Amino acid sequence: MFHFAHVKWFTDVVPVKEEISKILSPVFMGTALVVALLLAVLTQLLPAIMQIPAIGKLDRQLEKLRPWSFTILQYGTAASLLWGLLEGGLFAPEFAAPESVIHIAVIAAIALLLVPSHYSVKLASTVLFGLYVYYASQYGLFHMLDYGFYLAIAAALAMYKTPYERMAFPLLYLGTGLSLCWVAAEKWIYPAMSLDIVHQHGVPTFGFPPTVFIVIAAFIEFVVGYLLVVGILNRLLSIVLTLIFITTTMLFGYVEIVGHFMIHIILILFIIEGVSFYKPPVDMHKTKLDRIIFVGLNFLLVLAAFILLYYRFA
Repeated sequence: MFHFAHVKWFTDVVPVKEEISKILSPVFMGTALVVALLLAVLTQLLPAIMQIPAIGKLDRQLEKLRPWSFTILQYGTAASLLWGLLEGGLFAPEFAAPESVIHIAVIAAIALLLVPSHYSVKLASTVLFGLYVYYASQYGLFHMLDYGFYLAIAAALAMYKTPYERMAFPLLYLGTGLSLCWVAAEKWIYPAMSLDIVHQHGVPTFGFPPTVFIVIAAFIEFVVGYLLVVGILNRLLSIVLTLIFITTTMLFGYVEIVGHFMIHIILILFIIEGVSFYKPPVDMHKTKLDRIIFVGLNFLLVLAAFILLYYRFA
């Protein structure tokens, strides 16, 4: 449950980078190889699982809700911004309350999103993009990558009722997936903060030593992001992921609810949308062996890239 909590929200421990030799421990390397193998097998299991009558029926029922996806994104974003503003923040609880012009801009974005017009929605997306750029200038680009899904939201809203509308939700998948991968890397690079949360909040480690549990928990979050990017996260897995987020909210309480409300909205959209509209990269490979090799090796390459980028720049 711990792995989806934003570390910065629940600890005051000064972040200190772990040595790269300790990050790439036997536990980390072994877990990476096991996960790569499991993901490779998952590409073959999911089609068979979807043939189960009850799951297939659920999938078809959720498909009928797709015409409401943009409406949910529009008003869900407005609700998330309003709730954050009422709690004195924007994007995340760790940021200072918006003041003066920024405060007005947030109110304007909310008001524009509440208007049932795609022109108003496009204006709101522009304001949202501007707010993200401003916060990046204040807190740093690499810090704001934790919340890169807001850029994806702005892009998706801007594409509503345009010739590029079909690209909106793939971008939302991509932006959210990359954000989750980036946040997961934080737990490997700065493990002391995560350890403090485990001890202070009494997070159950299910029999694992806390240091091992943190490595595994970060892998779960990273895998979810990777599944979003490569297009394997279908409706069934989205439902499982949403249930995990709910349990996380129960553990960390109100701050977690406010901070991750927008993520919950996005997860609902993923449940509704599935991957039927999205040509995932894994589909470029036709044979079972090619798909297995692509998913497994690509996972290891993406994992290495995120570790190196986060260690160097964050």
